Amino acid sequence: MAVPKNKISKARKNSRKSENSKITAPTLIECPSCHELKQPHKVCLKCGVYKGKKVIETKKKEKQEAV
Repeated sequence: MAVPKNKISKARKNSRKSENSKITAPTLIECPSCHELKQPHKVCLKCGVYKGKKVIETKKKEKQEAV
């Protein structure tokens, strides 16, 4: 069994482990139907369109004035 010759400090160990946990911003593209930003290969949450077809129904917020 391999045994380390010297102790690895906490800072050295943590800096090596932190390399894998970098967070990147998600890629965003423009929806061709409503021109909102969305993730690629996902349904647009605003209009409900995927690959040019209406996939889900979305509720439109309408302002109702109390008269």
